[in-house]
Amino acid sequence: MSIDTEISEIFLKIANSLDILEDNPFKIRAYRNAARNISELTEDIKTIAERDDLTKIPGIGKDLADKVKEYITSGKLNYYEDLKKEIPEELVDLLAIQGLGPKMLSKLFKEYHVTNLEELETALNGEDILKIHGMGKKKIEDLRRGIVIFKESKQRVNLGIALPLAEEIIREINRIHGTEGTIYAGSLRRMKETVGDIDILTIADNGKQVIEEFTKMSSVKDVLASGDTKGSIISRNGIQVDLRVVGPGSYGAALQYFTGSQAHNVKIRTIGVKKGLKINEYGLFRGDKTIAGETEKDVYYKLGLPLIPPEIREDRGEIEAAIEGKLPNLVESNDIKGDLHVHTNWSDGTSSIEDMARKAKKLGYEYIAITDHSPSSRIANGLSIERLYEKREELESVRKKVRGIQILMGSEVDILSDGTLDYPDSVLKDLDVVIASVHIGFKMERAKMTRRIMKALTNPFVNFLAHPTGRLIGERDPYEVDLDDIFETAKKYGKAVEVNSHYLRLDLKDINVKRAIDKGTDIVISTDSHHPDHLHQMKLGVATARRGWAEKKNIINTKRFKGLSNWLNGFSS
Repeated sequence: MSIDTEISEIFLKIANSLDILEDNPFKIRAYRNAARNISELTEDIKTIAERDDLTKIPGIGKDLADKVKEYITSGKLNYYEDLKKEIPEELVDLLAIQGLGPKMLSKLFKEYHVTNLEELETALNGEDILKIHGMGKKKIEDLRRGIVIFKESKQRVNLGIALPLAEEIIREINRIHGTEGTIYAGSLRRMKETVGDIDILTIADNGKQVIEEFTKMSSVKDVLASGDTKGSIISRNGIQVDLRVVGPGSYGAALQYFTGSQAHNVKIRTIGVKKGLKINEYGLFRGDKTIAGETEKDVYYKLGLPLIPPEIREDRGEIEAAIEGKLPNLVESNDIKGDLHVHTNWSDGTSSIEDMARKAKKLGYEYIAITDHSPSSRIANGLSIERLYEKREELESVRKKVRGIQILMGSEVDILSDGTLDYPDSVLKDLDVVIASVHIGFKMERAKMTRRIMKALTNPFVNFLAHPTGRLIGERDPYEVDLDDIFETAKKYGKAVEVNSHYLRLDLKDINVKRAIDKGTDIVISTDSHHPDHLHQMKLGVATARRGWAEKKNIINTKRFKGLSNWLNGFSS
């Protein structure tokens, strides 16, 4: 975990602690904003501190700058240490439970002395809990469900957290003399939305030395095991990482074996048995003779199969498709020509239109849509109609300054409870891109929610539906909705549905991407970025789409700008 991340997390914990203590809301907001802005820095905070430029970070005044310096110098923050004496850390962690806000948690802490998860569960089982204002039987059931999600999230790590850590560790391993071909395997290589741990393979002759150096890396918190060919550590952010050192002759077999999934590998072994072959992490064997193992491609080829992409190795029909020569030609990150869902400091983003456009251009995109929130999203500083047209003036100015990329004027427009949209059609028709999305009323009954979204999709100016189920991984369940009806409506009216690449969303999830494709519904992969660096999360959305068997032809924003323009204009022509 970088020091930027450490400071950001501490500031967020301070904000949450103060929230439970019902402290000054402006102070709480200051810490929360500072946490977010530090987490989004593109430059190391130590370097900024050395230049004495901390107060140039948005939301960082002298007091917070001094606290950052204190942590950089000493590795701790006295204010936070004192705060922990008033509010236990385990209590603050409970704010991650869906449905448990700071006011309710404060009551549970002060009136029922709840300080951790076990005490919360005990309190929820008691009769006295119903005496708390706002705590009814339905609320208790909701909290119990939230606890289940909370526990599950503690056991697995989000893809957006695991992947950067794995990439950082691989860079460190690559600096160890004699290593080559270092790669992550397991569920991370299959790009599952959460992973239990991180598996890494590398080729080397001096396995024991490599493992010793691995266990001494800067990212290591604890060492679980250190052998001749395998080492296990707990990283500084609590994730288990296993490194296996293999020889070049068995590298491909080990990569196939440790990538999984288990169900996929069982079927692969069954195919091998029928051919008189044995397969394990050391190679593919006929009797005692090794017939493949150096590359994954050879292993699959000798089994009579083409190489199957890791993302779809889940025993969901991929082996049968491979046998029949019908594997999908999965979409690639370099197929993406632009991002159609991006926020700026006009609403709840942190950067300007120009900053977002320049970053998109640097990534090689042909276009970017600036889609700030509509007025009902008050918490996100949604734009009134007047502000929306003021934003258009700035966007026009940026278009003249930033050449070589098409900058589209758009909005993420709330779908209101009755299915109407947050701007009138007279405004929507003036926008290049209109995204419809649900941000309130998540507990609406399934049929009503389905009708609500379907109605929005019939609006002639809507282009696509954002984060179609509203879920937040490990934090919030999806709302109840009939996705098949949504997909069919989208197809009927020429709309698309989004794969939102934000690591907490990945919505649509993989199995729902496959459902949408099977229905013939178009897909947009976008990032929902609020900062230029968030644009890099596109790879997570692409990976999710690949897990759903998506091809380039299924994805709207693989079109060149002319094709995209024709698709967008088709709604109003």
